[in-house]
This record gives sequence, C-alpha cells and structure tokens, in this order.
Amino acid sequence: MKRRLKANDDQASFALSPAALPDEKLLEIHRRLCLIFGCPITYFRALDPLSELVSSLLSHRTRNAASGAAFRALRARWGEDWAAVRDADPAEVEATIAGVTWPEQKAPRIQAILRRITELRGELSLDFLAEMTVPEARAWLQALPGVGPKTSAAVMSFSSLRRPALPVDSHHHRVAVRTGLIPPSVAVGPSHTILEARLPPEWTAQQIYDHHEVMMLHGQRVCFYRNPACERCVLLELCPEGQGPVSSTHLTLPTIYSVVYLGVAVQF
Repeated sequence: MKRRLKANDDQASFALSPAALPDEKLLEIHRRLCLIFGCPITYFRALDPLSELVSSLLSHRTRNAASGAAFRALRARWGEDWAAVRDADPAEVEATIAGVTWPEQKAPRIQAILRRITELRGELSLDFLAEMTVPEARAWLQALPGVGPKTSAAVMSFSSLRRPALPVDSHHHRVAVRTGLIPPSVAVGPSHTILEARLPPEWTAQQIYDHHEVMMLHGQRVCFYRNPACERCVLLELCPEGQGPVSSTHLTLPTIYSVVYLGVAVQF
C-alpha cells in the first residue's frame, strides 16, 4: 500500500532514493510547484485541433515568441483557410514562417501533413479526434509524417479538445531527469510514455496540463540548462543532482526548507 508524504517526513532520505516511491515523489514535486505557480493554470489558448497541430509543428526547436509570430503571419496571409496554405507556393509559405528554426524544412512538412489529412479524411479537419480515445487519437496523429509524441500530446491537451495527454518539452524533461523521475539516458520522445505512466490514473485533463506547465515553468525560470539556480529551488531536497551544488555552498537545513522563489518566500 502506498503512503502519502506528510509535512514532517524525512525528505532528505526520500531524495537520496529517487527510484523509491516514484509516483509519490512526482506528486510532491507537483504539489510544491503548484504552490508557486498557482494551479489550476488557465489554458493559454483554445485553437481547433488542426490549427494547434500547425502551431505545434512551428514550435519545434523554436522560441514561443518566434513560433507564435509565424503562426500569426500564416493567419494574416491566408486567414483560417488551411487548404490555401496546403496549396500555396512552398517558397511563399517558407517566407511567411521565416522567423522559426528551419523554415525550409517546416514549410514543406506542414504542407505535406495537410495534404495527407485531406487524403485520409476527405477534408481538412481534426475535429473527429474528439470521438476517439486518447491513445487512438495520438496513434492516428503520429502516423502523419513528422508528428511525434510531443506534438500529438500538445494537440490533444492544448487544443479545444482538452483531452488528458502529457506533452514533455525540453524544460519539463530536464527537471524530470535532474529530480530522478526518469534516467538521464531517456530522451524526450521516449520519456512521454514513462512520465505519463507515473501520473495518477484519476487525474483530469486540467491536472495533467497543470503538471506539464509547472514542470516547464520551473525549467525555464529556475532549473536552467546551464547554472541552475539551486539556491532558490523548492525541489532542492528532492533533487539528487542538486545535492552536489548545494553541499558546496554550505546551505543549512532551514535554508533548504525556506527559500525565496521568484520573489516569494516559500516554506516546506
């Protein structure tokens, strides 16, 4: 039988055994980050599933500001007519999304995917995914050229479908590796299956969305790729990788349990 973590549990010994009780560790990580970022988190948009697919494809290896600008540029040029984008001159599509990483690859890929959806469905719409189970819908999406687990999860979670699926971006992945939720050898793609299996089966789409968002935000704002800000990390004693940098700075136990995180004093 699983036990729930309590406030007076020995968190230090728990952190030293990242393979032990991984689901409870994930729940504690989720709880702490939700205290910081305020769950439930409002969905940042509600695009239809096809538009979300295009947006997600644009975002690959690209900053949100640049991919968002590219998506808006497509809308400004062709409105909401994805058939017009599908049939446009590839050079014009590439020029329109020039601000993203690898526009010369993404433009023809997006057009190829739009053509494939038309071939399979006879129309350009992904609204039918609402009638499928999440695994069925994600498998259908991942059969499209260039669509992987992150994109399929984003379409299911972020779009107006609002279905329970866990996207894992590079920030989310980095936090999961450093806190010992997944081994360092697991790449972003395969991590989707492992991390999703760690989630409580009763979690709603909102809770799963919250989990992705808080992990991503923590990676962006504290758990940086280089020089992570361990001294203000609310996950510190749960993070095996963070223990090394912390021990060298001689932080005391009260410092670990009371940290200033983004200007807010938080105690655990």
